[in-house]
Amino acid sequence: MKTISSESQGRALNGWFMFVVNLVVLLAGVAWIISTVGEAARSGNAAGLKWLVPAILVETAATILFCGHFTLQPNEGRVMILFGAYKGTIRTSGFWWANPFYSRSRAQIPLSGMEAAEKSASGIRRTHRALSSKISLRARNFNSEKLKVNDKRGNPIEIASVVVWRVEDTAKAAFDVDDYESYVHIQSEAAVRHIASLYAYDRGDEHELTLRESADEVASALQTELQERMLKAGVIIEEARLTHLAYAPEIAQAMLRRQQAEAVIAARQKIVHGAVSMVDMALRELSEKGVVRLDEERKAAMVSNLLVVLCGETEASPVINTGTLYQ
Repeated sequence: MKTISSESQGRALNGWFMFVVNLVVLLAGVAWIISTVGEAARSGNAAGLKWLVPAILVETAATILFCGHFTLQPNEGRVMILFGAYKGTIRTSGFWWANPFYSRSRAQIPLSGMEAAEKSASGIRRTHRALSSKISLRARNFNSEKLKVNDKRGNPIEIASVVVWRVEDTAKAAFDVDDYESYVHIQSEAAVRHIASLYAYDRGDEHELTLRESADEVASALQTELQERMLKAGVIIEEARLTHLAYAPEIAQAMLRRQQAEAVIAARQKIVHGAVSMVDMALRELSEKGVVRLDEERKAAMVSNLLVVLCGETEASPVINTGTLYQ
């Protein structure tokens, strides 16, 4: 989607200076009205009351000008909208004055089903809510709910993530999407579902990236995926990581048994590899140092005995042979 909005710098005047100016104009209008009425009463000439019209207009203008004052906190911006036209964004914190006809809200969006039900329960009949023209520029956290998705191999898993984000372009956030906060939440869940489908939960093929073992790589891919989705809303993704990862309850027990079996097999392979190395070392040392000369049959028996001792789960009970090697 091509965006048509791009943030530009708005113009605003110092609020304290304009407060003094507006106050002077307001008091001048009051003084003008009082003096006009007093002069007409003293002279008895009603024609002098014609100056009440411009005096009242000055007073009205001063009252309207007071509506142009607003404040901004650090890391906060205000989108300036004049009769539907974007006039820039003010990002500097402080007390400011701008055109009083700049809109205080940027849009009206329909209430969601849950929001409408809450309003109806409280006796308020509203179908839309206004979005403020002030936009927070602070970093925010979004912790997604646990989502049930299928991984690369089709296994159902539960996954959740935390996303750190902030608004970078206020114009895109205000005008290119209806509600940028809701947009971030929905797109974050969609990105998590997509990333989960690209990786297997656990290792299968050699050097394969998985959700459980490749946390940094998965987090980087998730951040890239989110950033691509959020650019159209003017949002920057600071960080994205998985906070929960588990098999779905219906297969959790079966997968646990599988992991236990794989762990036992891996342990056995390591034990056998170590035992074979030790037997080979023992035979080689005996042969090189001439301790004893063994034929192939005796070597086979010795290998068998050593493997039983080294690979057995319980300690072996030694048997002392008091005869010859062949008895």
